[in-house]
Amino acid sequence: MYLEKMFGLQGKTALVTGGGQGIGQVVAIGLAKAGAKVVIMNRGNVEDTVRMILADGGTAMGVRADVTVPGEVDAALKLVMETYGSLDIVINNAGICMHQSTLDMTPEDFRRVIDVNLTGTFIVSRAAGRIMIDRGIRGNIVNMASMSGSIVNIPQWQCSYNASKAGVIHLTKSLAMEWVGHGIRVNSISPGYIATPMSTENPSEMNEAFIKLIPMHRMGEARELVPTILSMVSDASGYTTGSDFIVDGGYTCL
Repeated sequence: MYLEKMFGLQGKTALVTGGGQGIGQVVAIGLAKAGAKVVIMNRGNVEDTVRMILADGGTAMGVRADVTVPGEVDAALKLVMETYGSLDIVINNAGICMHQSTLDMTPEDFRRVIDVNLTGTFIVSRAAGRIMIDRGIRGNIVNMASMSGSIVNIPQWQCSYNASKAGVIHLTKSLAMEWVGHGIRVNSISPGYIATPMSTENPSEMNEAFIKLIPMHRMGEARELVPTILSMVSDASGYTTGSDFIVDGGYTCL
């Protein structure tokens, strides 16, 4: 009973951006298994993740919104409040990556990655923070950063992605300090190389190069991020805010 109380999410409502596929989908399913009512926010497909959660006996709904458009985000969160009456957990997972050298990258390409990964995290966090503060909700926000926010990935070049994730880490700390007095905790998680549908699009030699650099000599699985996130948003981590949790198979130790 103690563990269920500390780590369980019964009665909580959780929003997962970019929850239609990949890491976001796996995290959303994990939150539902822990007892949360889960809202999948995505520009595209939301039905698949919702269907998986419902088939497993959970509670879920989907909303379509672009995290870079404040009006769409506000409308989506309004629907969440009308449906479930609360917003306790936000997982800012929506993100994109672009493998391109700096000399070949246009300002528009750079800006697009920053807009989704960093500005999108700001827009959703701001909208959720307003609701939490207005309603007196002692909420939890987890931002999907990356080990790329602390190191430079090789052999691929992706300055826009690295810069965006470094920004997410520091945005997390800034929001944590601004909202700590309201009982809102804000943390980030920094995955290393994770096997996802996106990673399968990489040339095989690139993935092989990644694996050689990882001390555990394998890519992580999305499910291996779930326990860390569940701990971060549960009462078990009640004294933790402004922290970045690196889950990278030891990569950043080198």
